[in-house]
Amino acid sequence: MTRFILAAYTFNQFVAPYQSPRIKGFRDREPAAFAAIEDAPGFIARSGYDSEPGPASWGTQVFPKYWEDNGDGFAPSTLSLWETPEALMATTFHGRHGEAYRKGSEWHAHPAPWPNYVLWWVNESHRPDWAEAVQRLEHLGDHGPTPKAFTFKALFNSSGGTSKADTALMRKLAASDG
Repeated sequence: MTRFILAAYTFNQFVAPYQSPRIKGFRDREPAAFAAIEDAPGFIARSGYDSEPGPASWGTQVFPKYWEDNGDGFAPSTLSLWETPEALMATTFHGRHGEAYRKGSEWHAHPAPWPNYVLWWVNESHRPDWAEAVQRLEHLGDHGPTPKAFTFKALFNSSGGTSKADTALMRKLAASDG
């Protein structure tokens, strides 16, 4: 039987170049946020970034058509795999990563005229690369939520049917995330 896992891609634009004083709070929190993700119940794996320490990059990092280079050649983006939407929600909105997430408006351009994340199901043996993730985000931006590319608010199950997150499970996972 084929087992599916959840892929997640996040993308945003900084309000200033990464090394600027305006982004210092992000830079200071980034290592703890990544540690929280990697320690979270239900986390499977994440792509790293070319020429940075940590996990290997899942292909060459590319950015969606929404990207505007602010002078440093990159934008904050992540690509990861999860057991369930609830596991990803618990980590995103709670704990160490949740604290950084709530401060995001200090560092990220808002309101974005494009989606800043996308979810989709993959076979457990598949590791999506950055190009696939960008294609999914652009599909979401162009067509809205579908089984191919969706959000927490418009969730689909691995069979393509509409779904809702189990909030009790999400709270339980958030409480177990030290």
